[in-house]
Amino acid sequence: MVMMTYAMGAKFTSQYQQSDTEMIADPNPYQLILMLMTGAMDRIARAKGAIEYKVIEEKGLRIGQAISIIGGLRESLDMEKGGELAVNLDSLYDYMQQRLLEANIKNDISLLDEVSKLMGTIKSGWEEIPPELRIGVAR
Repeated sequence: MVMMTYAMGAKFTSQYQQSDTEMIADPNPYQLILMLMTGAMDRIARAKGAIEYKVIEEKGLRIGQAISIIGGLRESLDMEKGGELAVNLDSLYDYMQQRLLEANIKNDISLLDEVSKLMGTIKSGWEEIPPELRIGVAR
């Protein structure tokens, strides 16, 4: 399983709160990861709208936030306990960050769509973790 420390959870909660998304009271590590995934997808959608409406400053801000959130997801990976899954997620998160940088430079909505779809797939898998196993997702 992919693991996250509680200290990291506090950092991500703070990061997420600052990114203007509604918080739930006392989220557990499972919920924090889910919220980060949702937050990244939200920022990507907002960046897409900013490109469509040619609000370049907003586009850069939202893509930067999405990159930061994905960075938080990467930092939460426990490479020792997560094994091959953690290694694969790290590579995928890195790829997603690179694609977002490219989308920012090129104002390319198709790249934003690609990253959003990838995050949606990861999020769907995360949501399918059975409730009885969710506590085991964090140290």
